[in-house]
Amino acid sequence: MASTMLSLASTTPSASLSMQEILKMFMVWIRNFNCGFGQGKVRLGSGSVSTLFNKEKGNPFIKEKSFGRISMTVAVNVSRFEGIAMAPPDPILGVSEAFRADTDAKKLNLGVGAYRTEELQPYVLDVVKKAENLMLERGENKEYLSIEGLAAFNKVTAELLFGADNPVIKQQRVATVQGLSGTGSLRLAAALIERYFPGAQVLISSPTWGNHKNIFNDARVPWSEYRYYDPKTVGLDFEGMISDIKAAPEGSFILLHGCAHNPTGIDPTPEQWEKIADVIQEKNHIPFFDVAYQGFASGSLDADASSVRLFAARGMELLIAQSYSKNLGLYAERIGAINVVCSSADAAARVKSQLKRIARPMYSNPPVHGARIVANVVGDPALFNEWKEEMEMMAGRIKNVRQKLFDSLSARDKSGKDWSFILKQIGMFSFTGLNKTQSDNMTNKWHVYMTKDGRISLAGLSLAKCEYLADAIIDSFHNVS
Repeated sequence: MASTMLSLASTTPSASLSMQEILKMFMVWIRNFNCGFGQGKVRLGSGSVSTLFNKEKGNPFIKEKSFGRISMTVAVNVSRFEGIAMAPPDPILGVSEAFRADTDAKKLNLGVGAYRTEELQPYVLDVVKKAENLMLERGENKEYLSIEGLAAFNKVTAELLFGADNPVIKQQRVATVQGLSGTGSLRLAAALIERYFPGAQVLISSPTWGNHKNIFNDARVPWSEYRYYDPKTVGLDFEGMISDIKAAPEGSFILLHGCAHNPTGIDPTPEQWEKIADVIQEKNHIPFFDVAYQGFASGSLDADASSVRLFAARGMELLIAQSYSKNLGLYAERIGAINVVCSSADAAARVKSQLKRIARPMYSNPPVHGARIVANVVGDPALFNEWKEEMEMMAGRIKNVRQKLFDSLSARDKSGKDWSFILKQIGMFSFTGLNKTQSDNMTNKWHVYMTKDGRISLAGLSLAKCEYLADAIIDSFHNVS
């Protein structure tokens, strides 16, 4: 923050200079005054322009100008951070900020991917509460974790992803390091790529989760896009995807969404996953999975991990980032992991050592609370089964909302438009096909808050609000170009 003090003193003005003229000159001088850092004095007297600042050292930013017989002192304190511009609001988190400022009773927040109950309230899983009670009963301490995180968490998270009996687990070929949810785990992997695969690029789907590009940009990892979404069919552009992966330089990292693609909700079929794996192997690419919704997409932990397990079964080396924000509702705990499947146990040990080396100056070591919750839930058979039931309940509610939205659109839209693509999508998101202008209409007219790419979070929708949302979508699609 800059502060300025001005004092204006004058001897008796000459007849040729009225007070009004003096003030005019003063205002001209203020407009032309070049402020600098620090504090200084500017004296306007007769004759020369000079700099007065701590007389011994001088400051080239503070200037003295003359306008007749006037003496002026200016003290300026300008922030060293004056050159830092205001950052634009986050395109996803900014939606919630705008939603909170809206006072309309009909408003809907379908921007951020966080599960809500039918009453549109946040939900803490019962199994999480039980796991936390166990932690209190045991009186567990808050000592630092090791750099790689909680050992019990790392064990169960890898087993959950690959299956406990998977050869990659049995042969100790997986390097697992606890990360700061999915984002932090992706960032660790990006730093590993930048350091040990210089010049290699990452291919990401078009479109993809908004933070993917930020992560790779920040890690100085070059990226390009492969075709994924076909606006004509509101479905997967599979031929375009395969063509672009084939055309990528050999040894590229191919970022894939393990299940419930964000933002489209469009996943490849099992047969298409086989073809994707074929092309990646042929081109000697390295698959890099982002798994943020295991168990939360279909309701089945195993089904949602099938794409990752397919690639691992082929003997491929691959990277997988995990998050427990959605499937356990641990949004604020920032709990996840980066897993690197290697061709040997020795390679896995070396990779893990370097991931730890990257993590140490970045955040030193990860938080313990969320890690203990996951370890308790996944490691205890009773709690694990209860968790699976709660996941099925949450996934089931989203499926019901998806069906009701489709039914409402089909019944209320008399144009004959086919809305069945909504039922073909999976997970908490639906890609509506609305463009930016139409999405703006959703917000400005209907108070429905969503990202500008047309994505809505069905996890934030209730059955009672489906007809209202259908009216908003129909109006925006047909009446706004």
